[in-house]
Amino acid sequence: MKRKVAMAMVAAMAVGSLTVPVMAEDGAAGGKIGISMPTQSLERDGSYLQKQFEDAGYEVELTYSDNETDRQVNDIQNLISDGVNLLVVAAIDGEALNTVMDEAADAGIPVIVIDRTIDDSDKYVSWVGSNFKTEGLAAGEWLKAYTDAKGISDVNVLVIEGSTGASATIGRTDGFKEIADANVWNILDSQTGDFTQAGGQEVMESYIKSYEGKFNVVVCQNDNEAFGAMDAMKAAGISYGVDGDVILVSFDACTAGLEYVMSGDINADFECNPLAAPFVEEVIKQLQAGETPEKEVYMTEHWFVNEDVLSTINVNGEDQDLTVVTKEIVDAQY
Repeated sequence: MKRKVAMAMVAAMAVGSLTVPVMAEDGAAGGKIGISMPTQSLERDGSYLQKQFEDAGYEVELTYSDNETDRQVNDIQNLISDGVNLLVVAAIDGEALNTVMDEAADAGIPVIVIDRTIDDSDKYVSWVGSNFKTEGLAAGEWLKAYTDAKGISDVNVLVIEGSTGASATIGRTDGFKEIADANVWNILDSQTGDFTQAGGQEVMESYIKSYEGKFNVVVCQNDNEAFGAMDAMKAAGISYGVDGDVILVSFDACTAGLEYVMSGDINADFECNPLAAPFVEEVIKQLQAGETPEKEVYMTEHWFVNEDVLSTINVNGEDQDLTVVTKEIVDAQY
């Protein structure tokens, strides 16, 4: 997209000291959006945001930081120097970005945070993402109902956590642990796999050496880690998934993850909706109209399973549907 847009900044549309891009003369969106993503990983990367924003008429500059916090800080500083009108940031480590968020504020650039949160909520205008604790609670409630239905009384769990300090890690850990504690499950160990396939494989290989024959559930806090854990268990001759010795639970529900749910390699996968662009654009429109957007915007998510054993689970006192993965569901993904 190279068409000219009106780039004047209107003080009346400011939020505090922040300003937002105005509409073009033809009524289309105008301005340049900088997107900072932790990593380019399977389908869950910034290309969706980039395409949807460009289709809406924005110029977009997209960066990936390879899951390195220092690099993300540098990427955001470069986006600020490049003169973007608005930043969309998925933080690796929320606390580590506090200083660079101050730099964005000093430059008059509003920040919309997606997915993982930033510690100081005063540093962004709105957060768009998932209720990570609800995801963790849902995984726990599903495991409770599933093991009851299967007649499994001893639940011995290994957890492969996400990146240390990430809000997704904290929320999923807290939510699942709440259900685990209530049911007196034995969580044998919980270590970070840093949300990567290599990390998941490395942690799982270590777990197998320490706990082989002692665990029957592995919970991975994203699909990449689950793929790595599968590689490690397969190499060790440990069966997993439907009819396996180990129940495998994952989060994210990317297309590849759902394919493994459909094949029975992953028992259940709890969605982290990657399609934030429509929600972010709505926040931008509210800012442009001089309105104050909601501080937290939660996206709708789904819980995916292989077996038609349960139709619903109860999460926070509410019955929520379980979706059995079919080829049609996989083909329709994103």
